[in-house]
Amino acid sequence: MARIKIDLDRQLGRIDRNIYGNFAEHLGRCIYSGVYEEGSPLSDERGFRTDVLEAVRGLNIPVLRWPGGNFVSGYHWMDGIGPKDERPRRMELAWHTEESNRFGTDEFIKYCRAIGTEPCICVNLGTGTLDEAQAWVEYCNGTGDTYYANLRRANGHPEPYGVKYWGLGNEMYGFWQIGHKEAREYALFAREAAKLMKGVDPSIKLVSCGWDGLHDWDRIVLEVLAPHVDYHSIHIYTGSDDHYFNIAQVHHAESCIQATWALIQEVRYKQRLAHDIRVAYDEWNVWFRERTEGLEERYNLSDALAVATYINIFQRHPEKVGMANLAQLVNVIAPIFTSPEGLFRQTIYYPLQLYATHAKPISLDVWVESGTFTAETDPEDRRFLAALMPLPYLDVSATCDEAGRTVTLFVVNRHAADDIETAIQFTDFRPTPQATIYEVNGPELISVNDFGAEVVGVREKAVTNATATFTYTFPAHSITVLRFHRA
Repeated sequence: MARIKIDLDRQLGRIDRNIYGNFAEHLGRCIYSGVYEEGSPLSDERGFRTDVLEAVRGLNIPVLRWPGGNFVSGYHWMDGIGPKDERPRRMELAWHTEESNRFGTDEFIKYCRAIGTEPCICVNLGTGTLDEAQAWVEYCNGTGDTYYANLRRANGHPEPYGVKYWGLGNEMYGFWQIGHKEAREYALFAREAAKLMKGVDPSIKLVSCGWDGLHDWDRIVLEVLAPHVDYHSIHIYTGSDDHYFNIAQVHHAESCIQATWALIQEVRYKQRLAHDIRVAYDEWNVWFRERTEGLEERYNLSDALAVATYINIFQRHPEKVGMANLAQLVNVIAPIFTSPEGLFRQTIYYPLQLYATHAKPISLDVWVESGTFTAETDPEDRRFLAALMPLPYLDVSATCDEAGRTVTLFVVNRHAADDIETAIQFTDFRPTPQATIYEVNGPELISVNDFGAEVVGVREKAVTNATATFTYTFPAHSITVLRFHRA
């Protein structure tokens, strides 16, 4: 029998709700015919797909990153403001398409307001200029009688947008990136951009462009940018058709979070920096199948278990991870998939929804004992050394409210075939007998959802025998959220 022990005095810290964030890039059908489809009978007067709006609102997204991604390194934001019919149509060289610019800054802010989320804008440090980065902040946040603040007003938006989060470029370490730079070259350029951007609005929070915490890039960049930024990003995608390797790779991402955090603390210590710098895992997901145009990955139940494992990791490291943004929102490696007639929710939609909806603000240090597995992988592939270690079938996180009145337990049974009977034990917390349970599951690990056939979803049920110590059986290949209230 497996065991889970929960002690409310063992608190890991306060979870930043920005770990439940998302990302929308001008790539494939994410923006156009995803969140925005002018002329569709399913769209409102703003061009927003109303069915997508409803589905997105269900995810309770606290922060939305935009416009890229690789796209941003060739994007000039002034192309996307003003009368839509007068906006230039441009060649888009990151993904080799054409950009109409009919969805720009003002539309993005309107969309964020419509779904109740904070905007996070990534600036172009590829082909962009320092003046362009500074001007974008002024356009969004400027309050004075200055050119770009007045331009925003002239475009029909008298009040400043108050955009708090700004990314200093995207994946500038990559040869695939437009305007790719060496680490020190990027860092010096980004430092000057940061100074100008904070000169316009000192209250903004900046994200430096990181890799994975294991490359020299991260150290070089942090040594220059640490005094100026509030977050350092990492981008790691995982995935495999082998279920256990699909799950195990996620723990490589956990190792990268820990390595990045350690590097941040080293740089802060050496430079005697008082302000906090946290990890922004601002692109993450299961992504390995679709590498062609559109990146319209179809997700199965195994992928949903991997996504839930990711979020458990974020919840278990509240002092390290200050932001995380699933890539991406609609159609492109996304939880929501559309057609001209409607949409369906992919398997990964449901763990995203449940965690963002039911997690409480305090992360608890849970003790777990369960059987283990070891994924089969290439021992020479150092990217996934974590996959070589025995990993528990039960992956668990837990949260509580400040008063200790409500505890939410998140359990992923990653066993491909077996239910796992588990003894759940509380210390100094006695729950009421009835607890609410939300379970994500499906017929088999390869189960996928489709239009009119969502075979993987959420089933709500209850237990009536919860006590300080009781037994619950977690079904094979399932995600279970249990919500307890103090008696």
